[in-house]
Order: sequence, then C-alpha cells, then structure tokens
Amino acid sequence: MKRSLTILTFLVVLPSGAALAGDDCAVPLADWQPRSAVVRLAEENGWVVRRIKIDDGCYEIKGTDREGRRIEATVDPGTLQVIEVEYEDGGERHFREGRGRKHD
Repeated sequence: MKRSLTILTFLVVLPSGAALAGDDCAVPLADWQPRSAVVRLAEENGWVVRRIKIDDGCYEIKGTDREGRRIEATVDPGTLQVIEVEYEDGGERHFREGRGRKHD
C-alpha cells in the first residue's frame, strides 16, 4: 500500500514539475508563425542561419551573428519575440534575455 501511494504521488507531482520548467513555449501549433518568418527575423538581426529546430515548444536558431560569433537563439513561435540568445566566445557563454521584444 505504501509503495502504491509513493508511486501515485510521484505521478501526480511529475507533470506539475515539468510545467514549471520555465523556458518552454506554450503556444498552440495553429498560432505558430511560419519558418520563413523565423528566417526573416534572423536576417533582420544580421544572423546567418545554420539550422532552425523546435526545442521545448520554441523555435531555436543556430547560426552566427554579424561578428561571426556562434549563437543559439530561442524564439517564441507565436510572437517571434527573442526569448534568449546564447553567444559562444572562446568557450564562454553570455546570456541576454529579451522576452517581449525583438533582439537588437
């Protein structure tokens, strides 16, 4: 009985913990902007796109910026707002968050 209660508790807590992960985008697929719009966003920011994929319900752009630095940008699929950009400079990563606006 005690083991069943432990398993049940785990199953109830697991989904709620996963929902609190934070970086996920919760946009219904019907409301997503097309991939071509993501490419335009990247071009507007001076990024050269190497790959666009979906990660945690968000668009993820891998490529380089104007200075040739490798970047990984997370974009809200509904609004195309840049959520986060990771820069790689000699092994160091710099994070800049910008939910609610386009990346400068």
